[in-house]
Amino acid sequence: MKKNVSIKLVSRQNDGEHSEQVELLTEGMFRFGKESYEISYRESEATGFEGAVTKLSVTGGDKVVMTRTAPADSSLIIELGKKHHCHYGTPFGSFMVGVSAKEISSQITEEGGRLGFSYVIDVNSSYVGDFEIDIAVTPKN
Repeated sequence: MKKNVSIKLVSRQNDGEHSEQVELLTEGMFRFGKESYEISYRESEATGFEGAVTKLSVTGGDKVVMTRTAPADSSLIIELGKKHHCHYGTPFGSFMVGVSAKEISSQITEEGGRLGFSYVIDVNSSYVGDFEIDIAVTPKN
């Protein structure tokens, strides 16, 4: 099942010295399947990735794959109990990052709901920061 939805995304990051929080209200698509679901939306100028499409694919309750398309392709795998080395693109270039999940919480049904997850990123085994994303999905009327 595929439907148009409203998405509220709150992203927090902390590098041990500085904290930042960004909120995004946007429209997107929601696909709900038997064992997985997908949330996708177009990035805006406010996020620094204007024109890109971000997709969150959730399988079971322990894995989130977050991909972003051009102009800065990225693919992060956030999976409980595993560290993944992933491609992260920016408008200034791409590099590999280590991604370790801390928590994944999903209260999503075919009517929408909430997804939250947190993870740590490192580059060359050096700590970059802690990241937390909370997403609320509601059907558009």
